[in-house]
Amino acid sequence: MYSHLEQRLLNEWQREFPLEPKPYALMAEKLGMSESDVIGMLNELKEQGAISRIGAVVKPGSIGASTLAAMAVPQQQLEKVADRISAYPEVNHNYERDHRFNLWFVVTAPDEDALTRVLDTIEHECELPVMSLPMIDSYHIDLGFDLRFSSPVLEVQA
Repeated sequence: MYSHLEQRLLNEWQREFPLEPKPYALMAEKLGMSESDVIGMLNELKEQGAISRIGAVVKPGSIGASTLAAMAVPQQQLEKVADRISAYPEVNHNYERDHRFNLWFVVTAPDEDALTRVLDTIEHECELPVMSLPMIDSYHIDLGFDLRFSSPVLEVQA
């Protein structure tokens, strides 16, 4: 379970992260702690897997170009290919799926031409076809949730 300060840190800045030169200092002031303590707590929470990243969520298609891509990678090559793909700065993340197309990743680039070059380079270097699955319709799913109400389930006996 998270401490009261950890809950506040996670809960209060899921949205509307301060866009200013020293955002952690502002957060620290509101929490009554030091900026270094906030940064340390965030690093600890990341190490624990409570958060995966701190960053902006940009509406798809509003800046640059992006696509979801998939590859059918022989199992014995999967780790090597995934590591190679992760090395590209244009790749946000990749993950394995239980499917014939078992490696999925998101690629972003400044424009469509640059996006195509990255996909072509990946295909050439990995010697495997890359299937590009550009977004047709976008849907906003707010993944934030209120942590103040997360508590262990209590057993009630009648």
